[in-house]
Amino acid sequence: MELITSEQREQLLANGAKRGADHTPVVKLFNPSGAGTWLVTELDPEDASIAFGLADLGFGTPEIGSFSLQELQAFRGPFGLGIERDLYFEGKFGLSAYAEAARAAGRVVEYGPELDAAGRRSITACG
Repeated sequence: MELITSEQREQLLANGAKRGADHTPVVKLFNPSGAGTWLVTELDPEDASIAFGLADLGFGTPEIGSFSLQELQAFRGPFGLGIERDLYFEGKFGLSAYAEAARAAGRVVEYGPELDAAGRRSITACG
């Protein structure tokens, strides 16, 4: 499976050109055979193999930072399964809300009280 579609790549590169903004995650990647979730908000315009977003490797300490799409594409877990793209993911808030909720929950969350509270705070801060 292609980790990022051409349309998503365009949006991620556009986001990467506007560094410092609280972009909404465009893509969710995950390890179907174990721990690992990545919410991708940007691609580096100078090196589109470098992504930026929220990474959760399953140790209870999700972090915002950069990571290599090439490494994720090359990964093979049990039964040869690779990293996959969540076809149904739709970001609702800026990355800061997801990061705040992930720190509270100890993992990336897409719904629930941690994200609801963080989302309300981010909307209040912006509005």
